[in-house]
Amino acid sequence: MSEMRAARYDRYGPPEVLYEGTLPKPVAGPGEVLVRVHATSVNGGELSGRAGKLKLVTGRRFPKSIGIDIAGEIAEVGSSVRHLAVGDRVWGAMPRLTFGAAAEYVAVRPRQLSCAPEGIDLVQAAALPGVGTTAITALRDKIGLMSGERLLVRGAAGGVGSVAVQLGHALGAHVTALAGAKTLDLVRELGADEAHDYRTTGPAALGPFDAVLDTVGTELGAYRELLAPGGRMVAIAFDTDRPLPSLGSMLLSAVHGSRRVRFFTGNPLHQLFADLAEYVENGAIRPVIDTVHPLSDIGRAHRAMEAGGGRGKHVIQVI
Repeated sequence: MSEMRAARYDRYGPPEVLYEGTLPKPVAGPGEVLVRVHATSVNGGELSGRAGKLKLVTGRRFPKSIGIDIAGEIAEVGSSVRHLAVGDRVWGAMPRLTFGAAAEYVAVRPRQLSCAPEGIDLVQAAALPGVGTTAITALRDKIGLMSGERLLVRGAAGGVGSVAVQLGHALGAHVTALAGAKTLDLVRELGADEAHDYRTTGPAALGPFDAVLDTVGTELGAYRELLAPGGRMVAIAFDTDRPLPSLGSMLLSAVHGSRRVRFFTGNPLHQLFADLAEYVENGAIRPVIDTVHPLSDIGRAHRAMEAGGGRGKHVIQVI
C-alpha cells in the first residue's frame, strides 16, 4: 500500500506538536470518492482540539490527524457514485467530528462535497468551505437576515466574520463590524457600513441591532443585550477557558427571554457547499487569506492564528 504525507500530532499541546508525517493512502469505498487535496485551511475548532480543550469529544488515542476543509480534485470514484468523475474540481469538508483534510488524499462520501466555484483556484477555495457555510447557516438560515436590518458582526476580520460581513452586505443589511484596529480597512472593503476597534468600542457604545453574529464566544450576555425586541443572535463560539458556564449561559438564553441566542454545530453537506459556490461565482463572497503555508509549516499556521490579529484565513497548501 502506498503512503501519503499528512499532518499529525502525538499528544495534546501547543502548535509545535504538529508535524508532517506519513499515512497509508486511503482507497475510495463503493459509495465514496478519493480527493487529491490541493489545500485545506485552519479553523478555530482545530486549535481547541489540538490543545486538548475538547478531550471529551476527541478522546485520548494518538496519533491524530487534523484538518476539516477540502479543496482538490477527484482522483478515484467508488463503484456506486454516479455524479462525480475523475478530474472534477471539488470542495467541501470532512464529516462532523472527523479530521484528516491536511493530507494528500481523503476518502469521503459525495454528500460532503460540491463542485468548486469557477473563477478562483483551489488554494484560494480552501479558505471558504467551513467558514462560508457557517456564515450562510448563521445569517440566512438561523437569523433569517432581511434587507434593511441592522447586523453586528463580532470578530469581523476572522474567517467566519469576513464572510459574514460580505454576506450581510449582499443580503442588504446595514453591517457594523467589530475587529482589530489594523483590520478596519479590510472589513470596510468587504462591505461593512461601520467598523469599530473592539479594544476601544465596547457593547455599551453600540446598538440596538436586529441581528448579532458572535464569533468570539466571550461576554455573550452583554452582546445579547444589544438586540432590539425580536432581535436574533447566533453565537458560533464559546469561552473555552470557562466551557461549562459559557455553554450553560448559551443554552439558557436559547429558551428564555425575547432576545434569543441561537447556536449550532456545523455539519455542512452538498447543498450548502453548492450555495456557497454560487455566492462566490456571482461575486457576493470572495476568499480572504492572511497567509498560505506549506503542509510542513502547519504548526506555524496554528501559532499565527492563535496570536490573533489576522486578516482572514490561514491556508495550508498540500500540493
